[in-house]
Amino acid sequence: MASKREQVIAAVTALVKAALPDAEVTRNAAKAQGVYAGGAVFIEDGDPGEPDVDLSPVTYYYTHRIPLKVAAYPSGSQTREEVVDAMMATVGEKIEADTTLGGLCLYVEPEAPTFENITATGAAVGQMAEAAIIATYATSNPLT
Repeated sequence: MASKREQVIAAVTALVKAALPDAEVTRNAAKAQGVYAGGAVFIEDGDPGEPDVDLSPVTYYYTHRIPLKVAAYPSGSQTREEVVDAMMATVGEKIEADTTLGGLCLYVEPEAPTFENITATGAAVGQMAEAAIIATYATSNPLT
């Protein structure tokens, strides 16, 4: 069985894929990928950080920051800012609809994004938003 950490990251990835079915969603991409017509989302495993620990019974509480980058180019009817904003809002709505990832976490919340332009020779200027999904969860063993 997968560790709690892996289950949480997989659930976050599934949530993003469900929120943005037209986007190319990748996890731990070895190198930068292209931005496709439906946009692109790059998810990293992040760092669960140092846990808070209860001793009876032994329980480790993690506040795991899972980074994501959302990138898109303008569409025929929307600016690049509007496209990225709509993608981020859709992910936020999915999180708001299930703040425990089906009971897997104690609480899940999004972090506010930062933005930057994407430039490539011969292409329209796109936009990328960087944010994170913060997942708070408990486990009896930090390795499982």
